Amino acid sequence: MPGNNVKIILVEDDPAMRQSLIDAITSESDFEIVAACSSFAEGERTIRAGAADVLVTDLKLPDGHGFDLIRLARKQHPDMEIMVISVLGDEQSVVTAIASGASGFLLKDSRPLDIVHSVRQLVSGSSPISTSVARFIIQVVQKSQHESNAEELLTEREMDILWGIAKGYTYKDVAEKLGISGNTVPTHIKNIYRKLEVNSRGEAVFEAIQRGLINIS
Repeated sequence: MPGNNVKIILVEDDPAMRQSLIDAITSESDFEIVAACSSFAEGERTIRAGAADVLVTDLKLPDGHGFDLIRLARKQHPDMEIMVISVLGDEQSVVTAIASGASGFLLKDSRPLDIVHSVRQLVSGSSPISTSVARFIIQVVQKSQHESNAEELLTEREMDILWGIAKGYTYKDVAEKLGISGNTVPTHIKNIYRKLEVNSRGEAVFEAIQRGLINIS
């Protein structure tokens, strides 16, 4: 945003952390804090009152959750950049924050000056994310893609056969229940092994259950 100050709303309930961030942000000549909020309620009022360029928010607040502030900011001001700073780096927190509209996610072990640098990256079009969080997101995406690919690769017939094997049926039992030739079941099993990259019925059943392809409950 050349030529204009970057207007920032900060929502952080810890006084020491909030002051450190205020000091770091205001050390930048083109950064301006329009509000430094200590609670969800303050953050909500500020977001509703007017637009800013960036929302920097914690997730765990004494009277609410940062997820809701992110959703509100995204709804009220679609062009606002949103940065999360949090001690929460678990799967649910990361995925929910990003799905709610956050463009950046930093853990609180980041130095205030590094956070400020990341805010500058954010307004320049990047999506700064703590290294450990980025690695985690990659793992989640790869796992999801792997599961999706497995589900697409297995035919309906193969999943039916897997379910029967998981329930303890013999090849003959499976063939009778599905109304197919007993000679075709081993061929289907071989295809399942290849697609799931396993070498035994036990491994195939385990992989299928882990990936949510079959339910034997």
